Amino acid sequence: MDPVIILQMILAGVAGAVIYTIIGVAPGTDETAVLAPVTLALILAGLSPYAVLAFFISAITAKKLTDSIPVAVAGIPGGVMAAPMVEPAMVLKSHGLSHQSIKKMASGSVIGTIISIPVSIVLAIFIMPVADVIVGYEGLIFFLGAVFLALLTKNKWLSLVAILPFALLIQGLRELYWATGIIPEDSTVFISFFLGITIGPIMFSLFELLNRDARNALPRYDHKVITFKESNDNRGFPNPFKILNKKEVASASTGSLLGSLTFFLSPVGMTIFYGELLSRKIKDPVKRASRAISTMDSLTSATYMAGILIPLIAIGLPLSPVAIGPGNALFNAPPVFDTSNNIHHQLSIGEIIIATIIGASIAMIFTYYVAMRYANQICNFVFKLVPHEALIGLFMALVFMLAYMDAGWVNIFGVVLIGLVAGLLHRNGVNYGVLFMILYAAPWLLSIIGG
Repeated sequence: MDPVIILQMILAGVAGAVIYTIIGVAPGTDETAVLAPVTLALILAGLSPYAVLAFFISAITAKKLTDSIPVAVAGIPGGVMAAPMVEPAMVLKSHGLSHQSIKKMASGSVIGTIISIPVSIVLAIFIMPVADVIVGYEGLIFFLGAVFLALLTKNKWLSLVAILPFALLIQGLRELYWATGIIPEDSTVFISFFLGITIGPIMFSLFELLNRDARNALPRYDHKVITFKESNDNRGFPNPFKILNKKEVASASTGSLLGSLTFFLSPVGMTIFYGELLSRKIKDPVKRASRAISTMDSLTSATYMAGILIPLIAIGLPLSPVAIGPGNALFNAPPVFDTSNNIHHQLSIGEIIIATIIGASIAMIFTYYVAMRYANQICNFVFKLVPHEALIGLFMALVFMLAYMDAGWVNIFGVVLIGLVAGLLHRNGVNYGVLFMILYAAPWLLSIIGG
């Protein structure tokens, strides 16, 4: 491989690790909302696909390593995937073990990443012989995926009923744009609709503030007091296999393997299910909490890595909640990538593996060390100087800019419409996976209904 390309991947990996080490600590930074727009912007800006992949892998590795830090310190998840760890982390915090909690979670995340990469490659190679068959039925697969994920959500009936109306909304806006000449009939709007779904919950919450009654009904809190416990253990590079005891390593490894095998299912659901399954028999609350958080963090990292690598290597379609959410731009970013010409087609298996190893290694070395040694300082910096509102504003602005690039001013309002509907559905128990699957399945579904 060209040394220049390798250098680009290294630099992109460093950038991803540094940026998402900080973003991961920021409370409430949803993985899809902070990863998808940035990855898309880099692709549309013409960055090399090698560098894009290395950046993305580094970013998700760093994000998964750090989004559990605010959980341990303040009981506030740094992202959706960290939410299941709040309860066991608070058990450790109540026993004065927040610093140990950070170490356990970060070490579990590293183990999950290390195990999931080779497992994902093997699974992808196993799936490759049937990849052409899968691609031939992509519309049906996305529809069945929407139905399947709907059955896994907490509000099954609403998720199922919403499939057709939401598909009508998406395809109806496209037909409107074609009929009025806003975009030519040989093109389509996808990226901005995808991003509208991504920021839907945030957009719905912001618009809800325009309602005075809803705004006045919101709870008010005093300043939150967060206490940091200093650690004197600052020598040498931390070893995750020594920080976790043998049973925790075994549990984290098992969780990583199971998370990789179930890459096509909801990462949050699998994290909760396997995390509780592998720790619930332990009677001592501290030991049970330690086992749970190390296992859960290994699971989240493994499901994210497998959810990207397996579809990327084997199929070239985003057939997992992770690929169809945060990693969607790697598969579909018109006019640079589409489902018949993306990183799967442009990079060989070996090149994908090299980019993955470079990105993951940089993030694990940099972010793991920083998280283990400077977690308190990072939290102090982010909580004081990085307003959540600033991050929301940044990503909202990026989405509106891309909406304008897709189909002009009218599309900004179209994206707002999709965002509000998606946000309302998400608020009532319809998860991202269902909505993204509907976005992909909409043309096929409407063609079937229309005859």
